[in-house]
Amino acid sequence: MLKTKSKKIISILIITTFIFSILSGLPIPGQISSLNTSPWPPTEESQNNYAAALQKSIYFYLQQRTGDLPDDNPVIWRGDSCLDDGADVGLDLTGGYLDAGDHVKFGLPMASTVATLALGVLEYESGFQSAGQLDEVIDAIKWGTDYFIKCSPNANEFYFQVGDGNADHAWWGPVEVLENVMTRPSYKATTSQGGSAVVGASAAALVLTSIILEDSDPSYASQCLTYALRLYNLARQTLSDSYYDSIAGSFYKSWSGFYDEIACTAALLYMKTGDNSYLTQAEEAAQNWNLQGQESYWEYQWGHSWDDMHYIAQLLLARITGKQEYIDSVERNLDWWMPGGGITYSPGGLAWLDSWGALRYAANTAFLAFMWADSPQCTPSKVSTYQNFAESQINYALGDNPRGSSYIIGFGHNTPQNPHHRTAHGSWANSISTPTETRHILYGALVGGPDASDNYQDDRNDYVMNEVACDYNSGLVAALGKMTEMFGGSPHSDFPNTWFKPEDERMPEMYADARLNSEGNQYTEISIDLVNHAAWPARNGDKMSYRYYFDITECIAAGYSVNDIVIESGYSEVPTSITGPHHVEGNVYYILVDYTGSNIFPGGQSESARETQVRIRLPYDAPTSAWDTSNDWSHQGLSNTRAPSEYIPVFDDGVLVYGQPVGPVITPPSINSPVNVNYQEGETGNTITWVATDDNPTTYIITRNGQQVASNSWSSGSAIIINVDGLLDGTYTYICTVSDGDGQSDSDTVIVTVSTISTWQNGDVNHDGEVDIVDALLISQYYVGLDPQPFYPEEADVDDSGEINIIDALLVAQAYVGLIELPS
Repeated sequence: MLKTKSKKIISILIITTFIFSILSGLPIPGQISSLNTSPWPPTEESQNNYAAALQKSIYFYLQQRTGDLPDDNPVIWRGDSCLDDGADVGLDLTGGYLDAGDHVKFGLPMASTVATLALGVLEYESGFQSAGQLDEVIDAIKWGTDYFIKCSPNANEFYFQVGDGNADHAWWGPVEVLENVMTRPSYKATTSQGGSAVVGASAAALVLTSIILEDSDPSYASQCLTYALRLYNLARQTLSDSYYDSIAGSFYKSWSGFYDEIACTAALLYMKTGDNSYLTQAEEAAQNWNLQGQESYWEYQWGHSWDDMHYIAQLLLARITGKQEYIDSVERNLDWWMPGGGITYSPGGLAWLDSWGALRYAANTAFLAFMWADSPQCTPSKVSTYQNFAESQINYALGDNPRGSSYIIGFGHNTPQNPHHRTAHGSWANSISTPTETRHILYGALVGGPDASDNYQDDRNDYVMNEVACDYNSGLVAALGKMTEMFGGSPHSDFPNTWFKPEDERMPEMYADARLNSEGNQYTEISIDLVNHAAWPARNGDKMSYRYYFDITECIAAGYSVNDIVIESGYSEVPTSITGPHHVEGNVYYILVDYTGSNIFPGGQSESARETQVRIRLPYDAPTSAWDTSNDWSHQGLSNTRAPSEYIPVFDDGVLVYGQPVGPVITPPSINSPVNVNYQEGETGNTITWVATDDNPTTYIITRNGQQVASNSWSSGSAIIINVDGLLDGTYTYICTVSDGDGQSDSDTVIVTVSTISTWQNGDVNHDGEVDIVDALLISQYYVGLDPQPFYPEEADVDDSGEINIIDALLVAQAYVGLIELPS
């Protein structure tokens, strides 16, 4: 990508803008600043802030990820999920995207999503770049293609679905705890189990990714092409969707067949390789596309979607070949979408194709209209018509409609609050109506949208108007890339960090729901539901416990001791361990009810709350005066009605998560995570510094590649330092484990990489092994008196002029885009 001279010139202009933004003190486009304390709820932005709309519509995909999420995942209410995907077939099929508000990984819409996103980058990269969203959208694309590569263990198999749609749709809960309630079968297409459409669509996504990354990441681009060819050949070998339709047909049947995906992939392979045989195959496949009713030309009264790629394929073939049959077919479709062309228009101006995802179809067609209007083959008199149409449809979705409301959640004015989305809703009760509110804002999600009369109901139960899906957003993202290219805008520097609901406004996650079961002159019996309504993120609670505090001052005054206290449990819904009394201070004690090994999770009414009944008593012949609950910490506020009690603190794996304990709380040690260490052989002064905290620290142990290299006592808050000099070329894993006197520990891992590089490349001022735009920006910052880190001035005077100045920064920027080569 960016192969032409004109694109390089555009890039250098953008880079120059970045540099002089630093010099002038202006904000850098797309730069993320430090966090601020924005008010809640966030301020509504202008519907014409296309860069912010683009930013949020891409962010939507972070909320749809499944698998082992990266440590820097910015969606704080999402956690790892479905980590057993593929286990039924002995493979790792984790990753990819949850389809919509459910949890199945449906292959056909996922492939269409990734292909459409990648095509958007291919067409309108400068729009993504100017909004500071190019890396973000490429990351979204690669999350999909990484998964497709996993799904192709060999040339004759492709796993097109993980999860059972019927079982999945029968349960309403967050994906992080899904595997507690169901298994997820894996389904594959093979040479004897036809799935040509989904295999072909996945190949198209991989080819497009290979095209857009061929310059910036050639190794990954080559891998994508290899797998694309493998899948393309499998799709052409079978030429059948019979098995795929038997599995996915109730949800995503391939109505258009498979020749649309094959033609699209072949056209893309021709664009990638220049091999004419692929162009021939694309045109041959096109002759098998469905016709419009009884007419003699291809279908045109629909639009690009997860099912039908022929609308993209014919546009690509029109560009490649210039043949009139493709040009006519493209414009026949677009003309049908124009006012008066045949499609239904709402009074407010929405080109309304279908009740399911009306806005999705309009956004997809807006993207193709932009593409065609930008093509030299487009009939000149139609260019402005198509472009105006595309702008109007995107603007409708952003708020230019009779309701004056944005249909992109969390963007603009009066946005939807209740998407049909299980994890965003955050139910713990397997109920679409519990809780009433949606606990998370599903930023950037495009909802299905209004009916043909512009009417809309923000109702979670209405899964037509309020469905969200990966494919719904893909055409929107692509079209917004163009809108941002034309009209600009400003992404939010504090998004998403300050856009989450503050902790003090969230409902409790883990707590004790308590009531008095009964009490008498010598005893108190409590009933506690230990509750897990976690949603930040939803998570299992298999190490939960609670403490009940009580004061035995009156018992001692009556001649009894703690040894006379009896702890009994007449009922426990799940296995628990009940111990105590444990001494706190003075005459205050607590009992510990430990549920470790019994999982409490937000997946159903009973699954999310498990009851224990505990009686604390003296001998039954004790006098009335010996038992008084008025001084018991945990008795405060208890009644015969169940209610959360902050005086019965709850712990998760020994860490206090709710309530107020009495006296000190024994918590496990905590150790920080230093950065990894990189140095060259012979360099000295290389150390790792850990800092750990604990109330009762004892010893630490440090290992290197599994062998102990250091141990000693440690103090809370003090540095634990180890020198790592003297290592030879290679990679070394250092693990520091700190322990305390309560038998608890914590550990951290640091990777030390030693290289044999003797000299650094001229211009590589941060010593990361590459000369790129970051180096140019660091030189600029150094020039104006800032203190960039890391910065090695010996590599900064690239023109060997004897001083470091802005010329050096510009030379590095020019070298980055390939206009010049720096002197060695």
